[in-house]
Amino acid sequence: MGKILIAYYSRTGKTEKMADYIAEGIRFGGNDAEIRKLSDIKSEKELEGYDGYILGCPTYHRDMTANMKTFLFLVEKAQLNGKAGGAFGSYTHSGDAPKYIYDTMENVFKMDMTSLGSFNLLENLVEGTEGMRACQDYGKSVSEKL
Repeated sequence: MGKILIAYYSRTGKTEKMADYIAEGIRFGGNDAEIRKLSDIKSEKELEGYDGYILGCPTYHRDMTANMKTFLFLVEKAQLNGKAGGAFGSYTHSGDAPKYIYDTMENVFKMDMTSLGSFNLLENLVEGTEGMRACQDYGKSVSEKL
């Protein structure tokens, strides 16, 4: 059984809800999931001991949030080459943040990313049945990489 960290930032609670649903999908896939807010992770040492990483934040002004950009520098220090990964977020307009995070994880950190690509979900769909299932499926897809 593997262990996957879901680290996220949420402005409105929608991305946090996505993290909860993604964790359910990981557990459905037979692995453990730990959910943590970005602000609770202070050093790269706290990123040790996981087999996979899923990072999430909402899109804000067609970009990831400033705290996610800072967090990615911390993740880079953890040297996660070859680890399973995914990226997600909620949005109201463009939904660009998850793709930027995913691309960084894949091309800079050289992680083994889910074949589903980045996952973004319109905020108004997050709490519906379809949104919940989509999040769970994303969690399962990363879980299957372990």
